[in-house]
Amino acid sequence: MFHASAVILSGNAASAILLLARNLILARLIPVESYGVAATFVLALAAVEMVTALGLQQQIVQSRQGDDPRYQNALQGFQLLRGVVAGLVLFVLAHPLARFLGTAEAVYAYQMLALVPVLNALVHFDIHRMNRQDRFGPLILTTTLPSALSLVAIVPLALWLGDWRAMLWATIGQLVLSVVLSHLLAERSFRPRLDRDVMAASLRFGWPLLANAVLMFIVFQGDRLTVGHHLGMAELAVFAMGVTLTLTPGLVITKSGQTLMLPRLSAAEGPAFDRLVSLCMNLHLLFGVVLAAGAALFGPLAVHLLLGPNYAPLAALIAPLAAIQAVRMVKVAPAIVALSRARSHVSLWGNVPRALSFLVAWGVLEQGYGLPSVILCALIGEALGAPLSLWMMRQSTQRGMGRDEAAAYALLALALLPALAPLWAADTTGWVMGGIAAVSLGLGLWRLAILMRRLNALPKPKAAAQALDGDAGLGG
Repeated sequence: MFHASAVILSGNAASAILLLARNLILARLIPVESYGVAATFVLALAAVEMVTALGLQQQIVQSRQGDDPRYQNALQGFQLLRGVVAGLVLFVLAHPLARFLGTAEAVYAYQMLALVPVLNALVHFDIHRMNRQDRFGPLILTTTLPSALSLVAIVPLALWLGDWRAMLWATIGQLVLSVVLSHLLAERSFRPRLDRDVMAASLRFGWPLLANAVLMFIVFQGDRLTVGHHLGMAELAVFAMGVTLTLTPGLVITKSGQTLMLPRLSAAEGPAFDRLVSLCMNLHLLFGVVLAAGAALFGPLAVHLLLGPNYAPLAALIAPLAAIQAVRMVKVAPAIVALSRARSHVSLWGNVPRALSFLVAWGVLEQGYGLPSVILCALIGEALGAPLSLWMMRQSTQRGMGRDEAAAYALLALALLPALAPLWAADTTGWVMGGIAAVSLGLGLWRLAILMRRLNALPKPKAAAQALDGDAGLGG
């Protein structure tokens, strides 16, 4: 399992780093306000994904029917239908969205982005099915190579076009290449079909994920939406870049954790399941420690080196933004564990407090407060959602908290102190907070190294699934 985890983490990290580098280069080459307009493209695409998210890729991994070609084709057909509907929705929303954000010049860009959900729907599901046998190469290649070419293309596009249009064409080109690669690497034919029974089952499985997608849009994009509407494109550019820098490692961890742990958790029972749950919880908590402490130590310097003076206000906000993502790690593992038992509602309810915090942030901006107040609202929302997610997971799995997990929670709390210090601490406390951050980072990395060695002892999910099926047969 250590080899599989290394492949997944390195692949997801490579793709995320490439896209982050693309955004950083673009931010350097175009005006700040223009980068703010480019950031609204993410809002547009997230709005469409929000209304069509049903977790079909997760179903082909989690379901017992995942290896059945007819089931795969039915999911692919439903995905294609979903993509076409999403594209139409985005095309219709182009004008209202441009008016709301004050970006009338970008209407045609929002209309062209209607191609994105259709392209996403054309990606071959075979690259997800292969995850069931620990074959992650096709999925990683399909995401990493297009990201690399998008990075290469952004410089000439930015120099030629000089504004947000560079992001538009880089995004579309990246997705076209992803579609082509997924079909070249697939083992099965692409034969989408519509099956009412599979669609009905997918809706039953996916409606909590759909509702959660609405909340996740508010969680990840709502703050950007209200900042862009109230404070303008320049402030949005600074805030969006800060969110990108801190959210990227969080998403790498989340995506890698789900890809690696979901097949194993889905197949495991009894003590093996408990060990996997403990491992999943500890890994995510400790990654949160590293994220928060690392941002407190190196975040301001990274902002200065990567972005220059145009983004100077971000230096004081980068560590608190990282703290939001670190607290979010507390919710990620329970959601993965519950999803392995087809309890897709846990992530939904865990995100309710965070979604409500968006409304509070809207109100404080209406009263004239700035970006720090938005960050504080988001942090409180994540902190309220974490214990709710944990409680719901334990209700679903009848499992308590181990001692190792308690120690990881304490270490995370320690790491959050220096990460949040810029919101209130005076300069005289800088060395104290720096020392706390350094200790937290060192302990977090040490514990992670120990856990990574344990990964190698875990079985492949295929073997676990066969053992489970054999036990079930004997019991019958």
